[in-house]
Amino acid sequence: MAESLDKIMYSFVVEDVLKGLFVYVPPGYVACVYDLGRGVLKKVLTPGLHLKIPFWQKAKLFNTQTLEYSISRRFNPENIQALGDTPVVAQTLDGKRISIEGTVLLRLDINQIPMIWQTIGEDFVSKIVRPTIRSRMRMIASRYDYQDIVSTRRDAVEVEAKNELERIFYPRGIFVENVLLSEIGHASGERQEGQENGEKGKSAES
Repeated sequence: MAESLDKIMYSFVVEDVLKGLFVYVPPGYVACVYDLGRGVLKKVLTPGLHLKIPFWQKAKLFNTQTLEYSISRRFNPENIQALGDTPVVAQTLDGKRISIEGTVLLRLDINQIPMIWQTIGEDFVSKIVRPTIRSRMRMIASRYDYQDIVSTRRDAVEVEAKNELERIFYPRGIFVENVLLSEIGHASGERQEGQENGEKGKSAES
């Protein structure tokens, strides 16, 4: 009986104390620490091995690498926490309904990650990122005619989208590195017939 009790206690110490004593942060990540007495600590843990107080402190890893927010028909909308979205349906200045696909490159500001975790929470994608990208894409599409978006001014649309998203995301601790539109079609799902001509138009403009 004593031997089996020792085994139970040893297992408890190893799993709940020793493992809770260390935080391993892999490359490309940082860790935020929640302290029961002080809340979310302002200092983040950089890659490496760190000590924390078992039971009293909880660590959460955050990815600080460039993240691809993919807007695509292949996205599964049931996974609301995933980094991406289904095609954004918008209306152009001349009244055409379009479906926008592409990629937004994002990166978390290391110094503001504790603020993100404390004020927004872990589900910041569904709370902030996805609804903001949807609304800004629709707003910007409404400023351009259909042919402008799919051909001669597509690069201007990308730059304007990046600047608009930066304006909203930067104060919240999210950098916008780039906005890349990959496909623009009719909202019914048809592929834009001038897709290839769009690249020619961009070259001709430059």
